[in-house]
Amino acid sequence: MTSSAILIPARYESTRFPGKPLALLDGVSMIRRVYRTCVDSGYDTYVLTDDQRIHNEIGPHCFIDDEEYDNGTERCGGAVNKWKVLDKYDQFINVQGDMPDVTQQMIERCVEWLKHYPISTVYTDMPKELQDEPNSVKLIRAGDQCLWFGRGMTGYGDWHLGVYGYKRNPLEFYHTYDIEQEEQVEKLEQLRWLKNGWQIGCSSVQFKGTEINSPEDIDIWHKQNFQ
Repeated sequence: MTSSAILIPARYESTRFPGKPLALLDGVSMIRRVYRTCVDSGYDTYVLTDDQRIHNEIGPHCFIDDEEYDNGTERCGGAVNKWKVLDKYDQFINVQGDMPDVTQQMIERCVEWLKHYPISTVYTDMPKELQDEPNSVKLIRAGDQCLWFGRGMTGYGDWHLGVYGYKRNPLEFYHTYDIEQEEQVEKLEQLRWLKNGWQIGCSSVQFKGTEINSPEDIDIWHKQNFQ
């Protein structure tokens, strides 16, 4: 039987929003909100961080690793290669620590699509007001297979959401691949998979929430949830 675990990479220092994982949303830290939803999904859940303050917030299911990683996928791969407690899992779901509105449907769809692809992710319809927003990543796909991801003002594409599924093998080897120019320009870690020949499956989900990329998004989240 396939065994899955959820990994939540949560780096304290952020160029746009230092301390973002501990930002309060209605009195509860963002990382705790994400963690609770993941635990409630029924999967073993681990937070991966570089900071003692985040470890203090979560407790024993939080691993500290002060190694420098380029992105959350590298941090997940580092954990899988280092922490023996993760040896028992065949596949992993990477939930971004700045997704306070992540849903169990998003998690389950990533798990389900790993039956067909080595890597999986989810998307939803792109809101018109976000089409020109660089922080809203656009997914170009052919059916249920991802072709490309970008931040540009394309005027088309679905809204890619920051949840991924990985079989163990591709995650273990992610750090061995070179960072190509496209990844450097777009600042999108998933492009490394596509540039190295991996197929990524994608599934449509319902999502009306907010991704937290800047302090201003905290206000947007409160308005969406309390007005």
